[in-house]
Amino acid sequence: MNLQHELDVGKAEVEALADVVHNVRDVGATIASGSFRADAMVIAPCSMRTLAAVAHGLADNLITRAADVTLKERRKLVLMVRETPLNLAHLRNMVAVTEMGGIVFPPVSGFYQKPASIAELVDHTVGRVLDLIDVPQTLAPGWGGLNGQI
Repeated sequence: MNLQHELDVGKAEVEALADVVHNVRDVGATIASGSFRADAMVIAPCSMRTLAAVAHGLADNLITRAADVTLKERRKLVLMVRETPLNLAHLRNMVAVTEMGGIVFPPVSGFYQKPASIAELVDHTVGRVLDLIDVPQTLAPGWGGLNGQI
């Protein structure tokens, strides 16, 4: 629904971009096993329901099972939670995931790069997430400092 509503893109169009597509109910998929080689996992967007399931180890679908495996294998897990405002349950779940080694990364825009468009804001956020999982990128150059500006 998010793809259609926010980007006017259908599920089939996005699936065509993927090498492999799994059904969310297929908890027996390859990515649900620690023997599946992956360096990191990003859940984007991450609903508060998915955050809660990961925080409490409820591996009840392929997303939460793969996240559970990622944490148990001590691999990088990034959750791009984006619902606001936050209540105490959300905050506690974020703390729990962080304590387990996950990274909570709300896609909050930084304006220090002086974006000229929404696309630049999105690219910057995506670039920062790619940096977190050690994927080379050119979307968000590293901070160059203030160059003497205050």
